[in-house]
Amino acid sequence: MKLDLLAFASHPDDAELGCVGTILAHQAQGKKVGIVDLTRGELGTRGTPETRAQESEEATRILGLDARENLGMADGFFQNDREHQLKVVAAIRKYRPEIILMNAIHDRHPDHGRGSQLVSESCFLSGLRMVKTQDENGQEQEAWRPKAVYHYIQDRLITPDLVVDITPYWEKKKEAIYAFSSQFHTPGTKNTNEPATYISSPDFIRFIEARALEMGHSIGVTYGEGFTKERNLGVRNLFDLL
Repeated sequence: MKLDLLAFASHPDDAELGCVGTILAHQAQGKKVGIVDLTRGELGTRGTPETRAQESEEATRILGLDARENLGMADGFFQNDREHQLKVVAAIRKYRPEIILMNAIHDRHPDHGRGSQLVSESCFLSGLRMVKTQDENGQEQEAWRPKAVYHYIQDRLITPDLVVDITPYWEKKKEAIYAFSSQFHTPGTKNTNEPATYISSPDFIRFIEARALEMGHSIGVTYGEGFTKERNLGVRNLFDLL
């Protein structure tokens, strides 16, 4: 399946927190969208890989994604090396997206910056025909390089190069985040048997909303998601920026 926009995430729920408003906004324009999670998040203090997989399926249902898969890399220990790059290259070539979204360039969790660098370099390698990969049927894949890549902003505040208006999709974004009930404070549940963590506090969800409000305020709307670029943005018509 060819996608228009593909988001990569180091952990299940990274994309929900960082960029699903943007995914939903483009889906509403008729674009085909998907998410590729690098790991199962198995080192998380709360939940299990199995529950996180179920939560990811529920978030996928809520979002109505055209595709989602998990590459099964080792949470906390995957590397930006040839083995992992080829896995990402194969995923890029499978979905052939025009635009790729990926983790923040640096962040509180080291997997985020490392995943960002892994996917960024793999985007370049994916366009080299001498880099060989195969699909699930053992057929050689054709080279493919996305036209643009952007990094979503996560825990640490990074000045964005662009902000997407996600105001109409904020409630759906929250619903997708709440699908990961083992990880976050979810209204109506107590999760009393799980230890408290940095992200399980009600304050964390309030922070996510505050960040979206801040990004939205910067462009004159209610809610926004910020991104950084790897190359200068270009337009033919300044009125496209209004």
